[in-house]
Amino acid sequence: MPARMPRRLVMLLCLAVLAAVAGACGEADVKQGVDEPAREGIAVPLDGVDYNVFITRQLNTRITPDKAYVSEGTDQGKDETLYGVFIQVCNRSDDTHETTDRFKIMDSQGNEFEPEELPEDNPFAYRAQELPPEECIPEAGSVAQLGPTAGSMLLFRLPLANTEFRPLELEVQGSGDEHLKFQLDI
Repeated sequence: MPARMPRRLVMLLCLAVLAAVAGACGEADVKQGVDEPAREGIAVPLDGVDYNVFITRQLNTRITPDKAYVSEGTDQGKDETLYGVFIQVCNRSDDTHETTDRFKIMDSQGNEFEPEELPEDNPFAYRAQELPPEECIPEAGSVAQLGPTAGSMLLFRLPLANTEFRPLELEVQGSGDEHLKFQLDI
C-alpha cells in the first residue's frame, strides 16, 4: 500500500494542475482595447471600423526621413518631444461608417495630450472621414500606406519629462461613451 501512495499523490497533483488551468481559461473573455489596453499591431473594432496602431515613434525634425512627416517649422522645444502615432483604420463591413477625430495620449499620472493640427497638404496626416465598405485610412497605394510606417499619422507634442510616466496610452473616443485604449510602445 505505501508504494501506491506516491502514485496517488502524483495523480492528485496532476488533477489539481488541470483544474487550475481550466479555471484560468475563463479569463479569455477580456476584450483587448476595452477591458485592458491593446498592444500596437492589434486591430480593435469601434463604431463599425477597426482601429490599429501600427507603430509609435519619436520624430526628429532635424533628420531627413522625419522632415517629411511634419511641415517646415514644426520643431520641438528644448524640453519637449514629438511623437508620431501611425494608425490604420479599416471598414470591414458592408456599410459606410464615420471614423473618429477624437484621440488623446494619457500618461500614468493622468496628464492628457491632444494631437497637433497638421496642414491639409500633409500626405501622412490622419483625417477623419466617412469610410466606404472595404476601404482603409490610409488609402491603398498612398504615400502613407506605402511608407515605412504603413499608417496615417497623429502628431503629438509631449513634455520630455512626461515620457517617463509610462505606460503611455492612446485613447480613441467613439460615439457616446465608447472608447478604445492602446498601450504605446515607446
